[in-house]
Amino acid sequence: MRNPMTRVSRRGRVTIAVLVVVFLLFTLFDRVVGAWADYLWFSEVKYPQVFTGVLTTRIWMFVIFGVAVGLVIAANLYLAYRTRPLLRPHSAEQHALDRYRLFLLPHMTGWIILVAGLIGLFSGLSAQGHWQDWMLFSNSTPFGQTDPQFHVDLSFYVFEYPFWRYLLGVAFTAVVFSLIGALALHYLFGGVRLQGAGERMTAAARAHLTALVAIFVLLKAAAYFLDRRGLLLDKFPTQDLYGAGYTNINALLPAKEILAWISIVVAIAILVFSNAFMRNLVWPGLALGLLALSAVAVGGIYPAAVQSFTVKPSQLQKEAPYFQYAIDATREAYGLKDVKVVPYASSNTDPPASLTNGSDPTVNNIRLLDPAVVGDTYTQQQQVRGFYEFNPKLDIDRYTLTDEKGKSRTQDYIVGVREIRYDQLQQNNWQNRHSVYTHGYGFVAAPANQVVCGGQPYYVSGFLSENTKPDNQGSEECASDNDQIKVTHPQIYYGEQMGDVYAIVGKGKASDRNAEFDRPTGGSGDQDQYSTYDGSGGVDVNTFWRRLLYASYFRETNFLLSGVLNDHSKVMYVRDPETRVRNIAPFLTLDSDPYPAVVDGKIQWIIDGYTTSATYPYAQKLDWNTAIQDSSTGGRVFPEPRQDVNYLRNSVKATVDAYTGEVKLYAFDESDPVLKTWNKAFGGKLVQPRSAISESLMEHLRYPEDQFKVQRDLLSRFHVTTPEGFFSGQDFWEVPKDPANSTADQPPYYLVAQLPGQDSARFQLTAAMAPRKRGNLAALMSASYVNGQPRFEVLELPANTAIQGPNQTHSSMTSIADARRELTQFSSQNSDVFYGNLLSLPVANGMLYVEPIYLKAKNETAFPRLQKVLVAYGPKYMAYADNLADGLEQLVKQVTGQAPVPQTDNGGNTGQNTGNPSGNQGTPQVQEAIAAMNKAIADMKAAQQSGDFEAYGRALKALNDAIARYEEATKAAGATPSPSGSPGATPGASTSPSVQPSSG
Repeated sequence: MRNPMTRVSRRGRVTIAVLVVVFLLFTLFDRVVGAWADYLWFSEVKYPQVFTGVLTTRIWMFVIFGVAVGLVIAANLYLAYRTRPLLRPHSAEQHALDRYRLFLLPHMTGWIILVAGLIGLFSGLSAQGHWQDWMLFSNSTPFGQTDPQFHVDLSFYVFEYPFWRYLLGVAFTAVVFSLIGALALHYLFGGVRLQGAGERMTAAARAHLTALVAIFVLLKAAAYFLDRRGLLLDKFPTQDLYGAGYTNINALLPAKEILAWISIVVAIAILVFSNAFMRNLVWPGLALGLLALSAVAVGGIYPAAVQSFTVKPSQLQKEAPYFQYAIDATREAYGLKDVKVVPYASSNTDPPASLTNGSDPTVNNIRLLDPAVVGDTYTQQQQVRGFYEFNPKLDIDRYTLTDEKGKSRTQDYIVGVREIRYDQLQQNNWQNRHSVYTHGYGFVAAPANQVVCGGQPYYVSGFLSENTKPDNQGSEECASDNDQIKVTHPQIYYGEQMGDVYAIVGKGKASDRNAEFDRPTGGSGDQDQYSTYDGSGGVDVNTFWRRLLYASYFRETNFLLSGVLNDHSKVMYVRDPETRVRNIAPFLTLDSDPYPAVVDGKIQWIIDGYTTSATYPYAQKLDWNTAIQDSSTGGRVFPEPRQDVNYLRNSVKATVDAYTGEVKLYAFDESDPVLKTWNKAFGGKLVQPRSAISESLMEHLRYPEDQFKVQRDLLSRFHVTTPEGFFSGQDFWEVPKDPANSTADQPPYYLVAQLPGQDSARFQLTAAMAPRKRGNLAALMSASYVNGQPRFEVLELPANTAIQGPNQTHSSMTSIADARRELTQFSSQNSDVFYGNLLSLPVANGMLYVEPIYLKAKNETAFPRLQKVLVAYGPKYMAYADNLADGLEQLVKQVTGQAPVPQTDNGGNTGQNTGNPSGNQGTPQVQEAIAAMNKAIADMKAAQQSGDFEAYGRALKALNDAIARYEEATKAAGATPSPSGSPGATPGASTSPSVQPSSG
């Protein structure tokens, strides 16, 4: 009798078929429309090989892996079905299985195809996501360098190892699913039985299943052999280092090889003993048990014993060579091999006359404008209409301009472009959003070291018209008379604020009322100018089929109904420069800060592209998204997914034309094997050679910020190049916290300066470093381009000095009595106080610190204005002035006695009593407590270095007692304890101690 479960009516079959067809149509239609629109976009930017290359690779991997896994599983399921016993013994177990056999038997072939097809489908979907692994594997380029252990070219680890690992995973998947499916069918059809008399397994079932188990064990042997190479990517058990340590090389490496050979023997034993001799599963079971026991003993217990009893008691002696491998590999992998270290004594504590006589190029180019603060200033002063906006964090670049006297000067400028903010359109309908307001206008720049008219930038370019310039204040000019940075096409069609908004351009004559809004010229709306796009950007939508395509792609019927489209119309989409580059070069990790530059009269977005890898042997591994975080990036509501990196090269400089959207990729580091491999994978013409970079473009390339942050983070430890120094960790550094935001690291800053050891002033990225767990200054890092080549330099201060660091100096400067009083007054008068970048500048064998202060009234139309400047030189001389020139002049006069040394709320730098209540912190009792704390911390450090834990405990107790005496003394003097300085500094420098018990 036919099972009723298999009986489906004709109407039901038709209904199911119709639903399946409708589902496939909707799914495939969206994919076809998306693929067609993507192909047109790639053709417009002239990179169709990327679209076709990626698409064909993904299709082939989907087909090959999907079919291969599906065929393996189908073959094993069919074999299990074909070798089923014709006669099955009668038992309750077999009787219970009859209903399932009756359900499957009529359509057994279909069920096998369905199961194998589903597993093959998911395998293919997983495989197509690994298209990058295959491209790297199939286009591998030698590094010309080998690893220190196996002496294998590094290309194996970077290009081949990930694909071999994935291929092995696919093989395990196919075998495991085949084994599960075959076992299920053998059990269902009686080949494997749990009840009844006689053999529990037929000869065919035993041969089939043991063969699959043997293949699985052989794959495990292959995995053990591959794991031997993977040991060079492991992490040290007790150190924050990556690579194979003593235990890995001397215990785990031979263990992996032994286990591999044991696996091969076990696989042979399973086949032979199960089918040729014993014809049972006893000996194969024992063999598998032996393999599991060996894995635990040889691969687990033995390495753990070596680590505990051999390495741990004398780790430095045992692992010193491997420490050196990790140090050398990390510096090589991150481009730190040729870092130049320059000793800098910083012994001068008296401000020199060069601060005011204009002879020092570093002082002449001190940057006052902070791009993270003045973004609102640009928006309020230069937007004219509410729908214009500048990026909240502006950019810094340098330009060589000629002044009125005909003298050329290179200096840094705060730059930004005026973009459209679509959510601020008053009439935010479809036509305005996509057809009228299509672009921003103007490249706005102001010198970074100049403020005018009450603390605002001095704009030199990007004016909408004469009527929209900032008004002069008396005889002082607030903006340049003319556009000093000339631009041929100031319209911004491609920018960071465009988002997903597409634009329809090319509407005929500019006089048409449905033409594009170009810019306001001041006065009433009748004076606004309109234009029409005549560039090469955009995809033609001049036919019915193109309009139908984009109506489907954007889910917008106006492409078919609106009259704004004509025979000249184009549609612009993917207008964010970073996204355009990422689509064209999906293998690149892009810098988080694209910046605009005027190159040969065109506004170009410049984006740094990095080639990365996570499988460089012995190199330090880090999370990219965590390494580049500081106070300038801000926190993310939704954190980025982890991106592990242990190899980094700034190999590509990309440009995106703000008017045409044209994208160009230039090979900046032509020696990078990863870039060579990717370029080969896309036909060898994806990236233009370095020689194609014009001189005018080269003048605006800058050392990328994200790369510098990663290198800065690594150099905080890997500036130590000996295993002994690295093991002790006494000389490690850290990135100081931002004085304006104590919860995040201080960001690096661009400036034009001539640092010690440099031939001339150059545009460079700099950052200060502090000793770990301390606040004083340890080093200054600088990165720049010299003749087009990267140059990374470190000014290292002597280890026995206690020069104040950024946070300590900020605390001292803001404690100046006048500064504290006025800043408190500003905050209480309905104003916000913003601190700009605190610049640490090595000048005249000393340290000059400059920190601008901005004020902003608390209303919607207000913007930050630079009102005050804090300056300091050495631990004693500080000034709080209206402008930088006055502040520097005060420093110089303080040395000669022409001006008094400013008094602070903590008693004054000279130890004089200011008359303020907090000045009583200079009493003898307070000073005695401070001296005791300093001595206790010094004793703790000495005890830690010598390993004398008893002395460390005594010093810690002495520190706690000194803190208690300090608190009692300050209370008795009527003051509030203010532990904000550093006890490691010179006691006479400040009477406000910085108690940090954790510094021990």
